Amino acid sequence: MSFGRPRRRTVPTQLAALAAGVPEATIRKWASRGKLTRYGSPGRAEYDLAELYSLVVEREGTRVT
Repeated sequence: MSFGRPRRRTVPTQLAALAAGVPEATIRKWASRGKLTRYGSPGRAEYDLAELYSLVVEREGTRVT
């Protein structure tokens, strides 16, 4: 049993886009602008689901309806 930091749950760009309800290009744009941390190796970008969720909640909270 490990009591260290919780393990990061990451997903590839395609799944991150699906989870956020945005195009893959938006995920890449958020990462390039520093809004979302890119993990993974060169050629295989991955994004943390908890971080993505926080970004989407923040984004939806500021949307004008």
